[in-house]
Amino acid sequence: MADLKPDYAAVIWDAGLPERRTLLQPEYKQHRDAMPDDLEVQQEPLQHIVPLLGVASLFLENTEADDLIASYVMEACRSGIECVVATNDKDILQMVREGVSIYSTAKADLGEGNGGFKLLGAPEVRAKWGVEPEQIADVLALTGDAADNIPGVPGVGSKTAAKWINHYGSLDRLLSGEVTDPKVLEKLFPAIDLVSANRQMVALDLDLPLPWPIPSMTVTPRYPELVAALRECEFRTLTAEVEREWEAEREKLKAETGKLKGEEGAEGAEGVGIRESGVGIQESGVGGRNSESGIQNPSISPRPQQGELF
Repeated sequence: MADLKPDYAAVIWDAGLPERRTLLQPEYKQHRDAMPDDLEVQQEPLQHIVPLLGVASLFLENTEADDLIASYVMEACRSGIECVVATNDKDILQMVREGVSIYSTAKADLGEGNGGFKLLGAPEVRAKWGVEPEQIADVLALTGDAADNIPGVPGVGSKTAAKWINHYGSLDRLLSGEVTDPKVLEKLFPAIDLVSANRQMVALDLDLPLPWPIPSMTVTPRYPELVAALRECEFRTLTAEVEREWEAEREKLKAETGKLKGEEGAEGAEGVGIRESGVGIQESGVGGRNSESGIQNPSISPRPQQGELF
């Protein structure tokens, strides 16, 4: 948020597994350990603080965060809105395209002179994976994903998968019967059904119902409540930063209010005509917005277990 200062923002949470994936592969994500206790206790205060930051907090029942993020990315693209997704999940890399990038803080991505983050676009994805972003799903269909308990073709890693995809052009051609290379067939043919299932597993949903419209995701911190919540959690450094930001906003709005009053006095009844109550610090935000500015989402509940910033 501090690095990019987006106009709109949301944290999107996992809220269960979609039936389409568990029916295809019942063992999907079943190997994962339960959330550690020291992380579990952080969920409630985190879910409380996110809306106070002025960030929409969203989820859909029985929907993974990746799928809802992908649907929001497509809506942003249709609306001509540049989109940055903050995540370390490789599945989302398939959404990278013109106007869509990934915010990464991974050391492997940063390189020299990039500060604390880097925006990954198509060139970075191509350099890292050896294929275009839209082909990431094809690679994952071949390699599987151990993190999600999705088995891959035995003996096929990411480099071999990328080599095959680049040589044949797409997973469709690999599965179409056009392959004649005996070394490729030896590995691929016994696993064709698995690869076909994996393809559906790694494909992201692009048209889910959106619980909150993007124009309502304006970043509008609720400073009084936010400062109180941060103090309660004993986030001393962060509290001081937010207090400085709040004071800067107050000074900015005071200056804007004074300017508008001056213009109104100079222009008379046909001037700007801003009422004194129209601009200023409100208990729930900044700039005359109220608590229904698209920040609070009625969907939020203790159910979500993991969130990613969209």
